[in-house]
Amino acid sequence: MSKPKFVYVIYISATPEKIWSALLDVKFTREYWGHENVSDWKAGSSWEHRRLDDARTVDLVGEVIESVPPHRLVLTWAEPADKANRAKHTRVTIELQPIESMVRLTVTHDQFENAPGMLPKISEGWPRVLSSLKSLLETGKPLQTWAKP
Repeated sequence: MSKPKFVYVIYISATPEKIWSALLDVKFTREYWGHENVSDWKAGSSWEHRRLDDARTVDLVGEVIESVPPHRLVLTWAEPADKANRAKHTRVTIELQPIESMVRLTVTHDQFENAPGMLPKISEGWPRVLSSLKSLLETGKPLQTWAKP
């Protein structure tokens, strides 16, 4: 039986360095995601996905597994209540590959076996977030999705 996996590919007219920064720098993530992704982005470090509310509510947590700027980032992804239960963490792999004057950004999100409720959430979320990122980098304006600048 095959294990569920979500793969999303998008092409962005920007450098790998610019996209890498936009994925990880809170100044950028606030604009196109409406959240802050907070970490030092080194292998073994924790990360948090925080709302922009006054309390900076944490919606997602995980650990950085691999970080090879500006080409590859692998991290775990979980609800805050499941932070200590590694079996309920899913995995996200982000790869950036330059192709001529653009970059192919591939997100592979997998390991849903113990967190089946995560797949429907990310299946809607990743396309919206990455399309907003693309729009911000190419036009200077994020999409009007749940991420409001």
